Amino acid sequence: MIVYLHGFNSSPASSKAKQLGDHLAGLGWLAEYYCPALPNSPREAIARIESHLSRAGAIEVTLVGSSLGGFYATYLAEKYGWKAVLVNPAVHAHKLLRAALGTQTNWHTGEKWVFTESHLAELAALDVAAITRPERYLLLAQRGDDVLDVRDAEAYYAGARQIIEDGGDHGFAGFERYFNTLLDF
Repeated sequence: MIVYLHGFNSSPASSKAKQLGDHLAGLGWLAEYYCPALPNSPREAIARIESHLSRAGAIEVTLVGSSLGGFYATYLAEKYGWKAVLVNPAVHAHKLLRAALGTQTNWHTGEKWVFTESHLAELAALDVAAITRPERYLLLAQRGDDVLDVRDAEAYYAGARQIIEDGGDHGFAGFERYFNTLLDF
């Protein structure tokens, strides 16, 4: 099963989630694709993913996480031994997102909500100090990311397969170019 985890203030309506879903549908694999709308609470987001996968009986899982979804994917990959493709991932999200405290608006749904210290504490509880098996990870990052410092991901995922591009943006311009790489992984 391929599980796509969207980023902060995003949704399954994100361009990467839709592109990947469309690609998998074209291959006849849509039944093997899961892209949940993640709750704003990190604890609840992880619980939703774990609950669905346990009900589905998913044993072989590859996570694809973008930004905050990459942070979640790392936590789950470490916990369950799954593979993870990380697209401009947030590293140590509880530190990174401190600047986002306050009122937020989901880009796709328009939902307004408040990001609090409690959310940061939930993120801190999910933080993985260091990955244990780099071969389990594929990092896709672009140096033009205006939200995250790619050097943090390069260092954190040291030893993992890394595809780092100059230019680009936080949304990872040209994500569709890596569908075969992702599926081969």
